[in-house]
Amino acid sequence: MEDGRRFDGDFVGAHELAFGEVVFNTCMTGYQEILTDPSYTGQLVTMTYPLIGNYGVNSEDRESSVPRVAGFIVREASRVDSNWRSESGLDEYLRANGITGISDLDTRALTLHIRSQGAMRGAIAPASMSDAEVLERVKQQPIMEGLDLACGVSTDEPYEIAAEGEELFHVLAYDFGVKAHSPKLLAERGCRVTVIPADTPPDSILADPPDGLFVSNGPGDPAAVEKAEAAILGLAQNNVPVFGICLGHQLICRAFGAGTYKLPFGHHGGNHPVQNLDTGMVEITSQNHGFAVTAGEGDEIPGAPGLRLTHRNLYDGTVEGVEHRELPVLSVQYHPEAAPGPHDSRYLFDRFVALMADRKGDSG
Repeated sequence: MEDGRRFDGDFVGAHELAFGEVVFNTCMTGYQEILTDPSYTGQLVTMTYPLIGNYGVNSEDRESSVPRVAGFIVREASRVDSNWRSESGLDEYLRANGITGISDLDTRALTLHIRSQGAMRGAIAPASMSDAEVLERVKQQPIMEGLDLACGVSTDEPYEIAAEGEELFHVLAYDFGVKAHSPKLLAERGCRVTVIPADTPPDSILADPPDGLFVSNGPGDPAAVEKAEAAILGLAQNNVPVFGICLGHQLICRAFGAGTYKLPFGHHGGNHPVQNLDTGMVEITSQNHGFAVTAGEGDEIPGAPGLRLTHRNLYDGTVEGVEHRELPVLSVQYHPEAAPGPHDSRYLFDRFVALMADRKGDSG
């Protein structure tokens, strides 16, 4: 760790140096979805659940084509994978994709250290390297603040996902590191989804407006990603529904004037309670983010008078969702596609579809 703290364990996966920001995830299952989530780009992910790898990996549950984590940290990597859907074991999967991991490590102590000292840069390194050498290399790595990682994980070319059944709407999905389940859930609701690169010129989007704009999750600092602002504002002001999650939520809020800041150790896991302030209901949510939108008094979002607070995190009171007071815009900080779960928040995709239906009805 960059503060000099050292944790010993055994290599799993590739036996190579790995650098990144060390974070922890509290999910008990879903390690393959976590490994392949583009939002984890540049991070060494620590799993707090002690046994990882027991049901193997398969080609259906991945959120992108390859693992995106910088490295993987577990207490015990299962030597046996037992599930009828399993296609390979965890160690084999990590090796095949060049991902370095470490096991037999005190993940409880590491998690407590991150909780008290904050997320920080670290390395998984062979014991043959001296502490001083590894620490010097760690401190040469970029910090997460100000880092634009989204373009590195975005698609190079647009691609389409056909609607399931009758096509009702055409949605553009801004890919800043989109997870595969988000377009899939839109397709299940009758949307043809065109996934576009992060560097797509806003003018080309505004010239041929879709029925809706989806702004995806992704890694890095939202303050370093300004490319989507013009398209978000341009479409929203023309009454085109806009829906964002995670990084997309932060980008939407920043487009309307809000600020963002880095959390001490972020929110990563599948058990975060979030209250819907409109209904009073508490949703158990899947989360993965290191930055948050600046909160205000009541339902106000400082710097963004057009936005109102709709969801709040019950752990620390941070902003978890907003809606525009006049325009068809909504966004949430958590992951309503929730692969592998929980599924409490999938209604948000229905809300987005309903906004598009209302617009079509008004125009018709």
